[in-house]
Amino acid sequence: MSYTAIVDYGVGNLKSVSNALTYVGLDNRITGDPKELERANSILLPGVGAFPDAARKLRQTGLDQAILRMGQDKPVLGICLGMQLLFAQGEEGEACSGLGVIPGTVQRMETSYKLPHIGWNSLSFPNPSPLFRGLSEGAWVYFVHSFSGRAANPSQVIATTDYGMEVVAAVQNGNFFGTQFHPEKSGDVGLEILKNFGAMNP
Repeated sequence: MSYTAIVDYGVGNLKSVSNALTYVGLDNRITGDPKELERANSILLPGVGAFPDAARKLRQTGLDQAILRMGQDKPVLGICLGMQLLFAQGEEGEACSGLGVIPGTVQRMETSYKLPHIGWNSLSFPNPSPLFRGLSEGAWVYFVHSFSGRAANPSQVIATTDYGMEVVAAVQNGNFFGTQFHPEKSGDVGLEILKNFGAMNP
């Protein structure tokens, strides 16, 4: 059976992500079992909270290595903190290694605007990606965050937004994708993004 494994490592609203995938017709399972991740056709890595705590939980459970193995030939999507964990390092509270898929760091946003950044913002697409197939420049999505990724390789940035500074809104490296915003909370645009992700399943 084809399904998307939603990684359960103790952070994030897993049910809202699961409901959104189900709504667009993607079978899914919430699991913290690395072996079940290996059997899945794709992985979704959600998350809210602090980078160091989340990174430690992934390492302690072996989920980090399962995710990295999966991404060699199957699509992986990180959402919010899940996207940040794709970066090489986070600087929230303490310097901490991430999964290292996206060279760069996750830092507190340097903006005169109020933090956390909560609400709807429009996207620009500096580099093409199948994740955003069919979407128009200026599509609106929903954000909740105070930290953002600084990608070392601009070609891996597939969406940006403006919040008193240019914010990396989405990244891609091979089969690994990440969105700083929440597709499951972004209405029809978000559902289209999840459909595009599902269409990549091998």
